[in-house]
Amino acid sequence: MISTIVWGTGNFGRAAIRAVDAHPGLELAAVLVHDPGRSGRDAGDLGGLGRVLGLQSTDDVAAVLATGPRAVVYAASGDIRSAEVVADICAALRVGAIVVTPSIYPLYDHRDDRHELREEIRAAIAEGTGSLFVTCVDADWTNEMVPLLLGGLGAGVDRIHCQEIVDYSGFDQPDSVRFLTGMGEPLDYLAPMIAPRMPTMVWGGQVRLMARALGVELDEIRETLERRPLEASIETDAMGKFDAGGQGALRLQVQGIVGGEPRIVIEHVNRIDPTCAPDWPSPPNGQSAAHRVIVEGDAQIAMIAVSAAPAGGDEAMSVGRLVGAIDWLAGQAPGLYDALDVPLCPARAPVLADAPA
Repeated sequence: MISTIVWGTGNFGRAAIRAVDAHPGLELAAVLVHDPGRSGRDAGDLGGLGRVLGLQSTDDVAAVLATGPRAVVYAASGDIRSAEVVADICAALRVGAIVVTPSIYPLYDHRDDRHELREEIRAAIAEGTGSLFVTCVDADWTNEMVPLLLGGLGAGVDRIHCQEIVDYSGFDQPDSVRFLTGMGEPLDYLAPMIAPRMPTMVWGGQVRLMARALGVELDEIRETLERRPLEASIETDAMGKFDAGGQGALRLQVQGIVGGEPRIVIEHVNRIDPTCAPDWPSPPNGQSAAHRVIVEGDAQIAMIAVSAAPAGGDEAMSVGRLVGAIDWLAGQAPGLYDALDVPLCPARAPVLADAPA
């Protein structure tokens, strides 16, 4: 059994607790929280398991790392605290842990040498002989492996288009929805997530990763952005009122340009009200969220569409990729890994055995 800690208990962390608990090769050894108010709560409660695990959460990072965990699922957000995230992950690497995380966007393609933090991470790995695997900023299959797998079904690939389409109105994440993406804010407010070059920082690594897998050279990475105002004020259950005239929808693309044309595209279409920007793509069948992968090639179009619950849906679909990689990484040499290095691992949880007849 691989002793594993879950660090952070937001949407992703809650899903990680469930995934580690279900994995027959992993042992949930600790749950680290940032909020002292969550310290002392049972891990089963924090993970929404509906049963007691007999393991209390703690905010004592030093004490947990002193136990020498073999693996860490680092689930704390890096959106507005990137320096702290790197420091936390380096601390885990120095005690020899395998760290899997979605929280360091520049390392989605760790072969990109423009990011100075690579050297800090590598120094921590050398000191503690740990490993780091970064992926899953969105549902991982959407922007990385599935487009490449689908492309392999045809004789050639002309264009890959990955879409995330989400209605935020059911979220309970006001800081992210209002501050980071600007929903409900005046259109002259430049939200951090859509500031120039920020989308490339977040999703550019995945574009470069797919280009590398396809063996193509990118001319450049471009960004496009459109925003629409709310035509009427709305009231959400979890985040309160969003006023008319504020941002109601945004549509951005990160485009990998090959031969002067956008050939690898990651697109986000986000709304705070499903009636805003009705001419833009929407989830199918009235769902609140969807991911689509469209691969255009020699006389063929491959498409996949999956909908998820608004709160935690992406996390549940993403965390399995990271948690499932831990036992594979345990058999590898210390180092930095990306989605092309780590194979897709079959489900290990006994889901079929527990399914009703």
